[in-house]
Amino acid sequence: MGWEALAHWGDDAERVERLSGGVANDVWRLRVNGQMAVGRLGRRSDADLAWETTLMLHLDRHGLSVPVPLPTLDGRLFVGGLVVMRYVVGEPPETEADWHRVAETLRQLHALTTDWPQRPGWKSSIDLLTSDKGTRIDLNAMPAEGVARCRGAWARLAGRPTAVVHGDPNPRNIRVTDERVALIDWDEAHVDVPELDLDLPHNAAGLAPAEADMVAQASAAWEAAVCWKDDHAVSQLALVRPA
Repeated sequence: MGWEALAHWGDDAERVERLSGGVANDVWRLRVNGQMAVGRLGRRSDADLAWETTLMLHLDRHGLSVPVPLPTLDGRLFVGGLVVMRYVVGEPPETEADWHRVAETLRQLHALTTDWPQRPGWKSSIDLLTSDKGTRIDLNAMPAEGVARCRGAWARLAGRPTAVVHGDPNPRNIRVTDERVALIDWDEAHVDVPELDLDLPHNAAGLAPAEADMVAQASAAWEAAVCWKDDHAVSQLALVRPA
């Protein structure tokens, strides 16, 4: 089933404009029941989409600004890989003050999800100390020396509490207004060590120098593994020092 699934949100539901959604999804601005919305059509499993939509509802109930899923006419939150979400307005963070607000929002996310189950099929960075594969990551595809460097970086965070991490808090995935900070595009969200979300511009999370370096190394290792082998992944791996 493709975009014809949009009919489940009403006879007047329609696509208006294609948006940038990366390689994994087809993302459009929609009009649903006369209101602006966003539709994302991809190949995620029902279990994966159930995990994500349940998380969005949980975070919304606790005051975080996220792309809340809009139900179909019969109450479903996704159909045939299609999710329709509330449109989130705002601009990407620009100033140091903006990024401090982003760090605070990420820490609220982590505090609200300390007991959250792992996303179906995913592995955390700590799991990957002994596992080779998890969703988009296949360490067997990387050079052995690079894998050793990545695992060395992740091992320094082993033993810490885990929670849901957004997984990709770059400016494209953040919308700031005077009133709030919203996190969008949760494709990379999973349960992991929260510090992986805190390698932010201006050291906005206020990490001590040694901690900031440790987090930056682990974050670069994750980016290298999850994107291997595009140019970005190669450049990130180059930042990861031998243990």
